[in-house]
Amino acid sequence: MTGLSVLIPVFNCDVRPLVCTLLAQAQDWPGPVEIRCLDDGSRAEFRLQNQELGRLPGVTYQELALNVGRAAIRNQLAAAARHEWLLLLDNDSLLPDDKFLARYAAACHQAPVLSGGTAYESAPPREADLRLRWLYGRHREARPAAVRQQSPHGQLTLNNLLIKAEVFRRLGLDENLTRYGHEDTKFGWLLRHSGTKVFHLDNPVLHDGLEPAPVFLQKTHDAVRNLVQLYRAEGLGADTKLLQAALRLKRWGLSEAVRTAFGLRREQVRRNLLSSRPSLRQLDALKLYWLLDELR
Repeated sequence: MTGLSVLIPVFNCDVRPLVCTLLAQAQDWPGPVEIRCLDDGSRAEFRLQNQELGRLPGVTYQELALNVGRAAIRNQLAAAARHEWLLLLDNDSLLPDDKFLARYAAACHQAPVLSGGTAYESAPPREADLRLRWLYGRHREARPAAVRQQSPHGQLTLNNLLIKAEVFRRLGLDENLTRYGHEDTKFGWLLRHSGTKVFHLDNPVLHDGLEPAPVFLQKTHDAVRNLVQLYRAEGLGADTKLLQAALRLKRWGLSEAVRTAFGLRREQVRRNLLSSRPSLRQLDALKLYWLLDELR
């Protein structure tokens, strides 16, 4: 067993609770542990809060003057890491209990890449504009390990990923994907293409940062654009359900008719998604509309 570098990109989030719980579990990893936090151009109030972390033993806190994006900041963190294992965590994560690092330590012999998963609160949020993000997380992201392992590279997410440093540095994240979304899709493809084993286990972090529906919809739209970018540039993403549906419609000569028909009810769909009772089917339809629009 060798050392662990926990890598946390920070953007407009108070990461002190996450870092403190990680420090409390550091002794459960049988080797040295460092926590590296790199701020990606957050607002001043968040930088002021998180600067306290730099005074804690075992924690490195640094700030970037300009926002470089989700892929570039993780590449920078990995380049600076000192240890053989990297644990990638999003800054809006919380640990489920006091055995989080212990479970990873017990399982890391399984593969050079381990994915712990994500969990969401069982009760919906009180705020209506957070319901869509919570619903999507509960039904589309919070999958048990047995389900994720059926498609180990396709079900991989960069949040809560334990990976050998040499594997991450050799493959890296695509910094051309400057918008939100699908960095993990390409990274999973690179892992599969290189023959790197991925092991999924039930060791989820709790997603604590639910975005309001308008923000989540913008991020989802950006992710659709990234998917099209990957498909056009490298032929990636054709195995995703969304792109498969769009390509079928194009083959059948129905893409324009479907896009036009949906365009007539786009505002009605958007009102539903911003409401207190959003429908994931409506979200799927909107994503398909966006994708057909991008593929024109």
